[in-house]
Amino acid sequence: MCGAQAGGPDASTIKPGETTIQGSVTKGGEPVTGYVRLLDSTGEFTAEVPTSATGQFRFYAAEGTWTLRALVPGGTADREVVAETGGLTEVAIAV
Repeated sequence: MCGAQAGGPDASTIKPGETTIQGSVTKGGEPVTGYVRLLDSTGEFTAEVPTSATGQFRFYAAEGTWTLRALVPGGTADREVVAETGGLTEVAIAV
C-alpha cells in the first residue's frame, strides 16, 4: 500500500510556479477510490497516489508528456497529459 496521503484538488494549496497535474477518477459516472500512477514519456513508473473519497488526486511534476493510469476496483484507464512549467493541468479519468 502506498504511504502517500490521498490527494484532492484544493487549489489553495498549490504553490505558485509549480507544475501541477490534478483531477478526478470516475467509474460509471460516479467518483471512485483507488490509485493513480504517474508514468513518464517512456512508460516508466514515477509516482503513485491514492485518490480521495471523491476520486480526486494531485501530482507535482516536471514539464512534459505524462501518462496517468487509474487503478480502481474492476478496471484501469490511461490518460496522456502534457504539463507546462508553472501550469495547472486538470484531468478527468473515466474507467
